Amino acid sequence: MSSRAVPWLVAGLLLTGVAAAETIVVDGQVAVRANDVEHPARGATMATVEQRFGAPSAKHAAVGQPPITRWDYAHFAVFFENDRVIHAVITGS
Repeated sequence: MSSRAVPWLVAGLLLTGVAAAETIVVDGQVAVRANDVEHPARGATMATVEQRFGAPSAKHAAVGQPPITRWDYAHFAVFFENDRVIHAVITGS
């Protein structure tokens, strides 16, 4: 990825609200800061996530192949491939 594409990528992420709590841009440089928001670990199952964190505020339908599903919680979003967590993003809301 070219160095010119990075600011546009970061701007797109900030506009969508994804990772706004973790991503910091200072003088055109991207940094990630630590956070203390509890969120699911990679590899956890959907059942485990729902048992530990409760029902999500929104469940988005699976898209693509393999199917990727997103669940939204108050302070984070969880992305699943099939029924396993592949990523959790702190939303900052």
